[in-house]
Amino acid sequence: MSLRQSLEKSKTVWVAGVYDALSAVIAREAGFDTVMTGGFGVTASLLGMPDMELLTLTENVGIVSRVARLSGLSVIADIDTGYGNTANVLRAVTDFRQAGAAAVIIEDQVSPKSCPAYTDETAVIPVEEACAKIRAARHAAGEDVIVIARTDAVEPADAIVRAQAYAAAGAELIQPINKTFNDFEGLKELRNACGVPLSVQILGWMEKGLTSAQIEDIAGIATFSFTSLLTTSHALMTNMRALVRDRDISNLPAPTMSLAEFKELIGFDRMKNDQQQFYDVVGQ
Repeated sequence: MSLRQSLEKSKTVWVAGVYDALSAVIAREAGFDTVMTGGFGVTASLLGMPDMELLTLTENVGIVSRVARLSGLSVIADIDTGYGNTANVLRAVTDFRQAGAAAVIIEDQVSPKSCPAYTDETAVIPVEEACAKIRAARHAAGEDVIVIARTDAVEPADAIVRAQAYAAAGAELIQPINKTFNDFEGLKELRNACGVPLSVQILGWMEKGLTSAQIEDIAGIATFSFTSLLTTSHALMTNMRALVRDRDISNLPAPTMSLAEFKELIGFDRMKNDQQQFYDVVGQ
């Protein structure tokens, strides 16, 4: 089932944030049907650097292509500010569509951007310019790719005005940053004002301040954005420090998957069978 079909059928599509093909495969095995490749996690994983628009279009498209192809899931691609003006947006969305993205998220920050998880100050471009980018994204997306417009406006009134304009320009969902509204009522007002479902990333106050029922009342897409990245990073750091300290692998503080379990997860037997089929025809 495509992401668009899921949105038409379900009240809310629940999404795992991932940062590479392996984390996407794990999300699939855990039961998710849709994943989001967030710029925060992809930049950290691929470059070992912060999310400050250092990730190039080519690098991002490569990650999305591998995630889509190897996991088989619907992929929502974070494309930051669209890599430039409307011409750049046309090229970017075309590349992500061809890479297998089911949706793209384009934001209205000034380029180079700065992740809202890092700073309280986010400069945004004029509404007219942002709408032009959204129209370009919608043109390049075709029928299958969903366009999600993110606004980094921190003033609720500004965010509502922008959300209305972005929906009119062709955005099918609106994604506010979690610093703009601090309660369910604010998000509900945004949802009603823009006339399209929200895309929410469950971060900050939203982690404990919203129930799943409230999220389903306002959001077409709800993403656990950082869970996989922070889980992996914490477990890996914990065990690496223990190895440096104790030089002992027998009593690591963070549980690990067995090698047999990992080989099953990554598909060794499946690939062996795929290889063998080409030899089995010999002599038939």
